[in-house]
Amino acid sequence: MSTPELPGEEGEQSFISHLVELRSRLLKAVAAVLVVLVALLPFANRLYGWLALPLIERLPQGGTMIATEVASPFLAPLKLAFFVALFIAIPVVLYQLWAFVAPGLYRNERRLAVPILVSSVLLFYVGCAFAYFFVLPAVFTFMTHIAPAGVAVMPDISQYLGFALGLFLAFGLCFEVPVVLVILVAVGALTPAQLAGSRRYAIVGAFVIAAVLTPPDVLSQIMLAVPMCLLYELGILGARALVRGQPEATPAGGN
Repeated sequence: MSTPELPGEEGEQSFISHLVELRSRLLKAVAAVLVVLVALLPFANRLYGWLALPLIERLPQGGTMIATEVASPFLAPLKLAFFVALFIAIPVVLYQLWAFVAPGLYRNERRLAVPILVSSVLLFYVGCAFAYFFVLPAVFTFMTHIAPAGVAVMPDISQYLGFALGLFLAFGLCFEVPVVLVILVAVGALTPAQLAGSRRYAIVGAFVIAAVLTPPDVLSQIMLAVPMCLLYELGILGARALVRGQPEATPAGGN
């Protein structure tokens, strides 16, 4: 004869099963990153060469990059390979997160979460690509031309890696503005009308954020602030589309 389970025991078993599933999802996400990292390791130096291209092409005649630490020629490409692997494996990581939380969401929440996840990944990629193809060349063109006479421009490879990754992160996150606005409207924190009415404050905030996150030159600040303002408008359009797509509330006592 089986012993009936107590309510506390059933809840404890459910909690343990959730922990086991979370562990499985985390292991799969880590495995995806490691697989991509192992595949990229043979190309680590080539990856760093591609990353440094916007700077190398704009160095003065005879200028070159240097390594001021003994292990930098090995560690800098290795760190870059890890971040590129994480960058490539982000969809898998987010999918594992989605697979863990999706069973606890309502149908309308799942319907909204999928476009938000996909658009957030795409916008992050677009932000990083914008930083690499447009911002880095503009920044280094400016920096190399303002160097005082007699100063040899020879950036350190580790410092350049940190600078470039920081810029990618800043632009990738700032390009998430439409996603953030749609989420705020979806949870009822703001309305599209309030977003439109706060446009002037958003513009000022965009330039303040750009001044904090970008190098101290006007060009790179404008190249971050202007896209943020445009993405703010895109977020307003997305929020309005979300509100129009929501079903109207049925009045109390209605048929």
